[in-house]
Amino acid sequence: MHIRTTLAALALALPLVQPAQASSLSDFLGKAMENPDLVNSVVGAVQNTIDANRTIGPKEEKTLGDGMAANLLGAAPLVNNAGLQSYVNQVGRWVASQSEAPNLDWRFGVIDSPNVNSFATPGGVVLITRGLMDRLRNESELAGVLGHEITHVLRHHVTRAAQSGKGREAVANALQGVAQYKTDDARRQLGANVLSGVSEVYVRGLDKDDEFEADVTGMVLAARAGYNPYALVSVLQTLGEINPSDSSVQLMFSTHPSPQARLDYIDRNVGSKLEKYAGGVENTGRFRAATGR
Repeated sequence: MHIRTTLAALALALPLVQPAQASSLSDFLGKAMENPDLVNSVVGAVQNTIDANRTIGPKEEKTLGDGMAANLLGAAPLVNNAGLQSYVNQVGRWVASQSEAPNLDWRFGVIDSPNVNSFATPGGVVLITRGLMDRLRNESELAGVLGHEITHVLRHHVTRAAQSGKGREAVANALQGVAQYKTDDARRQLGANVLSGVSEVYVRGLDKDDEFEADVTGMVLAARAGYNPYALVSVLQTLGEINPSDSSVQLMFSTHPSPQARLDYIDRNVGSKLEKYAGGVENTGRFRAATGR
């Protein structure tokens, strides 16, 4: 990762403004639930990801990502709170607008899971769990978490993982004997198996360097958006205080470097370089209104 290049390219932090009302994932989820063939529709895109030497285009990434998002939403639906979903989309889209891909079809949502975690899928879907949302203390911490996940999308981390050993073996196994799948039900099951295989990426985790890059670049995006970039440090400190044996963090701790390792990396590579942006926005009335805190 080119930390110096990333920090050198940091634009002057912009004043926080209210972006246009952003749609949540509700429409997408409704379509996914109404269309049982959605998972089957991404089989072709997933088959292509098996070729590690092939570049996956934006449309294929979006198709693959929508299928993965549908799989995640099938396991944990969106929290039934339209105000919260709209708010997280507002913050997420504003942070994403500071990136090199502001016009990507960014969609953000809070899923109803007590676990502490967050996920990004290729193409621009970012999901944060209710368990993590409940532990965030202000809007700048939310912006830091979303900036981290936005970076995974920007750097194609999940797509690369699906093309590597992390997802490749599971997907290949699911596609073995594809000629046997003659009926609609069988093909639908194949689609589900393929998506399940690709979703192993979330169970096995990304490379630690990808997580470190997402932390640093996420801080840069938060600073550009007018937030205190060091709020992500506060989030990691909060995570570090949770007992590792707590079931709510077991998946996250098994798929990410430890909070302390991430803090150490930030200290070595960022240090005080973003200090002049530390006076950025931290809390807002809309955070309190959306979360009740």
